Amino acid sequence: MPLDPQSLDDLRIPRDAESAHRRYGGAGISSRVLWIAGGALALVAAVVGAFFLRDAAATEVQTANAQAVQGSSQAAVLNASGFVVARRLATVSSKVTGKIAEVLIEEGTAVKEGQVLARLDDTTARAQHQFAQKQLDAARSALAEVQVRLDEARRNLTRTQALRERNLVSETALDAAQSEAKALEARLAALEGEAGVALSGLRLRERDLDDLVIRAPFDGVVISKDAQPGEMVSPVSAGGGFTRTGIATIVDMNSREIEVDVNEAFINRVRPGQRTEAVLEAYSDLVLPSRVINIVPTADRQKATVRVRIAFDELDPRILPDMGVKVRFLDNEQQPAAAEAPRVLALVPSSAIASADGETYVWVVNEDVVERRAVSTGRERDGQTEVTAGVRAGEVVVAPTVDGLKDGGKVRIKAS
Repeated sequence: MPLDPQSLDDLRIPRDAESAHRRYGGAGISSRVLWIAGGALALVAAVVGAFFLRDAAATEVQTANAQAVQGSSQAAVLNASGFVVARRLATVSSKVTGKIAEVLIEEGTAVKEGQVLARLDDTTARAQHQFAQKQLDAARSALAEVQVRLDEARRNLTRTQALRERNLVSETALDAAQSEAKALEARLAALEGEAGVALSGLRLRERDLDDLVIRAPFDGVVISKDAQPGEMVSPVSAGGGFTRTGIATIVDMNSREIEVDVNEAFINRVRPGQRTEAVLEAYSDLVLPSRVINIVPTADRQKATVRVRIAFDELDPRILPDMGVKVRFLDNEQQPAAAEAPRVLALVPSSAIASADGETYVWVVNEDVVERRAVSTGRERDGQTEVTAGVRAGEVVVAPTVDGLKDGGKVRIKAS
């Protein structure tokens, strides 16, 4: 298809103002529009340049958080791991074998000493109690009857003795009256004995009924519910595999303490009354002051360890039996000096501490700006330095320090 020369001319870009004026009808490009467009481009270039210059001027640093102090500044002579235990813990069962009628507790229930935990089926025991009550009632009725007859016999004996003194009755009549009174006295004594036996039987049946009620042996918290209504329970496991041997397990929360196994090679570093610090594995920021109760005087041959009992100075609701715990055994000889030492506010990495012109300081980061802050330091342990003034727990510091930092300068946190 042949090309049209006129079409090719229309596609050609004009090279001079006259051609432009001719092609676009003389309108041209406004100088005002060109000025605005150039200004906008200059502004964008300035903003982009400032951003890159600022980022290039910021110093790249690594940071760390000032940590809260966990424990005292006393040196530890030994570290050990153990568990929280309860010295007073009981699985409550019944005194007799029977079917459970109702269970009145659930896990987590706080109970008082003597509180009813469960009841067993008392149908048979209650019938036996009623039978014993009726036996006692019958014995008491017979006793009352004989008592009436004895009173009458004694009055008859008194009258017969008076008549005999006046020779109005024979000696035989007097002997008969005396015999009647003595026989009734003996009968009364026998019935009193029978009534006593009946009363003892009734009390025994009352005890049987009471044995069907399971009560809490001490104040505590239910940590395990081991039986349900309708199941059989027995104090021994003679009832077969489907017989429960306990209703619930109760722990006295006031008897919580720590048991740790200390290697026998280091047991010479432990002594009764020694101060310790316990940290629960579930709450690593919770430091619990404690002390050694005693050292159990026996060793484990297989593990080559000695058990040590440790008491909490104050019980915390978060401390639960069987929790894992780490214990630091402190050096008691440093306790007076530690009492005079200033309070430690935080722990920072030792690499964050810098010194110049006799001043110790750290670089504190607030957003992307650093501040040079003077600090007072204490002891160094495990790569951490104690800060007694100048920095609080939770603040962010530059660690390790780098050259070129200025107070109020910009920083860029290095991605870890």
